[in-house]
Amino acid sequence: MSSIRSVLLDLDGTLIDSQPGIVASSLAALRALGHGPDEALDIKRFIGPPLEDMLRALLHAYGDDRVEEAAAAYRRHYGESGLFGSEPYPGIGDALAEMRRAGLLLYLATSKRDVFARRILEHLELAPYFDGIYGSVPGGALDHKPELLAHIVSEREIDASRSLMVGDRRHDIAGAHAVDMRALGVLWGYGSRDELETAGADQLVEQTADLARTVISMLNG
Repeated sequence: MSSIRSVLLDLDGTLIDSQPGIVASSLAALRALGHGPDEALDIKRFIGPPLEDMLRALLHAYGDDRVEEAAAAYRRHYGESGLFGSEPYPGIGDALAEMRRAGLLLYLATSKRDVFARRILEHLELAPYFDGIYGSVPGGALDHKPELLAHIVSEREIDASRSLMVGDRRHDIAGAHAVDMRALGVLWGYGSRDELETAGADQLVEQTADLARTVISMLNG
């Protein structure tokens, strides 16, 4: 295994505020199935887990179980325009640059489709900071964080004990611990302090300006 320290980073709610684009594509998916959703749709609590889980929850209000059809409609809209409704949190670019200068390897680990994640990072000019971009793939094999992180650790020969997962939801914390990796919870995303503490986050960080310093400190500790 590699002795170089690695950082695995979630995307939505950790690096970028993607809520506007996700809302737009969710509304489009619900309309495609014949529903009339409220334009003020609140999906913040659903962002982070696999897409199908979010859509299942949204469809439940309509007594509709056509999750696969909704996911296809969502991805059509997201690929055309929704993915551009994302902005990096202020200071994220500087944090990534600082981590790279410290000699860390950076990998994206998101439940979003890998093709969308790559396009978003390229559009926001964040892709060059990453040594690898990983996300879900057709077929569902890597939809959940434990499986996704295990795949990255195996493919990149990462030493989990010398590495760290950074994310904003309980799924990120659980995924990290499933592969014996520590987890840093960020408080500017979609998950609450209570959610992250209950999930067992090894440490929390409140501001993007402190992200790189906190990551480096944890990996040197």
